[in-house]
Amino acid sequence: MKKIFLILITLFFGGVTIACGNAATTTTAAFNPASNINVYTRDTTSGTRAGFMAGIGFAEAEANDSVLVEGFIIKDNTGILSTMAIDEYGIGYISLSSVNNTVKGLYFEGVAPSEENVINDTYALKRPFMWMIRDTGDYPSIEIEEIVIAFIAFLGTSDGADTIANAGAIALQSSTTWDAIEGDYDVCSQDNSDIVVRFGGSDSIQKVAQALTAAFMPRCGNFVAEHDHTGSGDAYKRTNDPAIKDTSVGKDIAFSSRWFKTTEAVPESQFGQLAWDAIVAIVHLDNPLSNITASDLKAIYNGNIRTWSSLINP
Repeated sequence: MKKIFLILITLFFGGVTIACGNAATTTTAAFNPASNINVYTRDTTSGTRAGFMAGIGFAEAEANDSVLVEGFIIKDNTGILSTMAIDEYGIGYISLSSVNNTVKGLYFEGVAPSEENVINDTYALKRPFMWMIRDTGDYPSIEIEEIVIAFIAFLGTSDGADTIANAGAIALQSSTTWDAIEGDYDVCSQDNSDIVVRFGGSDSIQKVAQALTAAFMPRCGNFVAEHDHTGSGDAYKRTNDPAIKDTSVGKDIAFSSRWFKTTEAVPESQFGQLAWDAIVAIVHLDNPLSNITASDLKAIYNGNIRTWSSLINP
């Protein structure tokens, strides 16, 4: 009887082991490497796209859709993130500050996408976060101009750096506190609750920009921050382009997630850098791929690699 019992126990646990093995195999087999790669990208005005394409050695694709793989899909930062959560065979790229647990962020050239690796310069796929403001005297009011100047000063403080870091970007180092310089900005000691300051530019920086204004508003008379982020290409247009800056979509300060172009030249007093950010290639959580190279990404985006089997061993 004891022998029969032992045999039954052995068969039972053996069956559990086999069942678990089949489940694991089924989970792995659910992803079919022979499937086509669905390629997602940002539009040609995007700073994320500019940084990504330059970083993978495909600079000609920064502002030229015709060199991309046939059938590519254009979405904004949020759209790519939400789509990768459901498209098992898709690939896209977003800001590190936007990556969450609904997608898998790929290592780039064997290096994890992390703040530490951006700072130590081992993660190569990175880009700057920049700000741009209007020219002196070119604001709807003196008060708005003074608030903007104070806000730029706040960006360069340790308080601003902490806010930037908490919002997911990689802040520049600073040892100056806002308390130490607040007295230089008289506008912040008055009631500004009826003053609206307009913020725009890169949508990749929107999360960071909103965190910064939320932190700074109570430090500067509770002014109202109006955010309308439509892409890096609008940073210059809506603050300094004569044909646009004074229209209803004009901004007082705007952001770019790339270096400003020569065609967007303004005096040095009107622009600067507030942070670094990594760009991360992302895929669905069920995708077994964990690392990708610049040459692989270029081949995906120019159409030389069309299926996942070229990157994943069956």
